Amino acid sequence: MLFRNRFLLLLALAALLALLSLSLQFFHLIPVSVAKNGASSKSRKRIMPDPVTEPPGMDPVYEALLYCNIPSVAERSMEGHAPHHFKLVSVHVFIRHGDRYPLYVIPKTKRPEIDCTLVADRKPYHPKLEAFIRHMSKGSGASFESPLHSLPLFPNHPLCEMGELTQTGVVQHLQNGQLLRDIYLKKHKLLPADWSPDQLYLETTGKSRTLQSGLALLYGFLPDFDWRKVYFRHQPSALFCSGSCSCPARNHYLEREQRRQYLLRLRSGPLERAYGDMARILDVPTKQLRAANPIDALLCHFCHNLSFPCARGGCIGMDHFRAIKAHQMEDERERRERKLYRGYALLGAHPLLNQTVGRLLRAAEGRREGAFALYSAHDVTLSPLLSALGLVEARFPRFAARLVLELWQDREGPGGHAVRVLYDGADVTRHTAFCQDGRGRWPTPMCPLDNLVRFVRRDMLEALGPGGGSTSYYEACHRKGL
Repeated sequence: MLFRNRFLLLLALAALLALLSLSLQFFHLIPVSVAKNGASSKSRKRIMPDPVTEPPGMDPVYEALLYCNIPSVAERSMEGHAPHHFKLVSVHVFIRHGDRYPLYVIPKTKRPEIDCTLVADRKPYHPKLEAFIRHMSKGSGASFESPLHSLPLFPNHPLCEMGELTQTGVVQHLQNGQLLRDIYLKKHKLLPADWSPDQLYLETTGKSRTLQSGLALLYGFLPDFDWRKVYFRHQPSALFCSGSCSCPARNHYLEREQRRQYLLRLRSGPLERAYGDMARILDVPTKQLRAANPIDALLCHFCHNLSFPCARGGCIGMDHFRAIKAHQMEDERERRERKLYRGYALLGAHPLLNQTVGRLLRAAEGRREGAFALYSAHDVTLSPLLSALGLVEARFPRFAARLVLELWQDREGPGGHAVRVLYDGADVTRHTAFCQDGRGRWPTPMCPLDNLVRFVRRDMLEALGPGGGSTSYYEACHRKGL
C-alpha cells in the first residue's frame, strides 16, 4: 500500500511538471505577423527564456523579461486589502502605457514585423478584446479635450508605426482594468451602478499609446461604459505638471543626472565592447549606433520573441543584449547611490502629487468627485513619482506598470483617513518616505492621510531648499546657488 501511494504521488508530480512546462511554452511565446515572403515568423529561432523562479542575483535577461510584462492568466495583487473596519473612499491609478513598437530604428536593419491591428482570436488573447474593439468603434463622438479627439482610439496598422501600442499593450491594460474592477467595484463598491461623470477623473498625455492604454484599462474596469459620461483631459507634459512646469532647478538636477549617465557609459568597458562589435556587424560608426538607442528596438525583438536583427556583417546576439541591459541595471544602481535623480524627482513629481493630495482631501471631506482617478502616462512619469515617494528600490516601470494610491476611512475612528500605496500589485506603503515615525516605519498597515499631506506640502520642499528649506514650490524651483 505504501509503495502504491508513493507511485501515485510520483505520477501526479510528473503530470504537474508536464502541465507547467506546457503552460510556459504557451504563456511566454507571442505569435507575430506573417513575413512578406509568406513564411511565418514563428519558424525563426526563439529567444525568449522560460524562467520558473527568480534567479538569486540580478540577471539582465530576467530583468528584461519582467520589463516585457507578458500577459498571463492571472496576477496576484494586494489592491483593496484592508481591515474590515476600513471603508474604501477613493483610488488614484497612475499607469505606464502598454507594450509599444520601438521609438528608434537600428541602422541598416529591417524594422521588426509586428501587426498592430487587433485580432480577437490571436495571442495574446483576452475575453473582452472583441467587445473592446466594437466599443471603441462607437466612440468617435466621445468627448476628449483637444488635441486628443484627433487620435485613434485603438491601434489599427498591419505594420506597427513608431511608438504605436500593440495588441499585447491593449491586453495588458484590459487585464489591469479587469483586476481593478474585481477588487474596487465588485468587492468594495467604489462606484455605484449609476455612477456620474464627476466620480471619474481621466487624464492622459497626447500620445496615441497613452490614450489607448487608458481606454483599455477603463474598458476592463467599466465594460461597455457610456461614452457620454467619459471625458479624457489632455496633459501636455509627461510630468503632469500642468501650470507649474517652469522649474529651472529641476532642469539643473536633470542635467547633472544626464552628465552622470554619460560618464558612466564612458567608464563601461563591456558596454563599449558590445557597441563596438554591433557597429562592426552593422557597418556604421559607433556614435551613430548609440544615437539610435538600440536597446529600445532590441527589447521589442525580445518581448515579441523575434530573432535579433542581422546585417551583412552578421547578427546581433544575446551577448550584446545582455551587456546593454546589464549596463542599464548598473546605471540604476549608481543612480540610487549618487542621489542626483532624487532632486529632479522631488521637483518633477511635486505638481502631480500636490494635485493628488488635493483630490484626496476633498474625497475625505465627503465630496463625490474623483472617486476613481486614472492618469495614463509614461516611464518618465512613474519614475520620478516612485523616487519622490521614497521607493528607490522599486524596479524601473515595466510596460503597463501601475502605481495606486488608495484612500480609506477608519469607521472605528470618526474622521480618520489613511492611505495605502501599491506598485504593480505589491503593497509598498511602509517603504515610502512619508510612512515613517521617529523609530522607523509606521507600525500599522496604513499611513494617516495627514502624513502624505505633510510630506507633499512641507517635507518635499524642505528637502530641496538650502539651509532652512523652501516654503513654496516656486521658491524651490528658482532658488540660487545650486
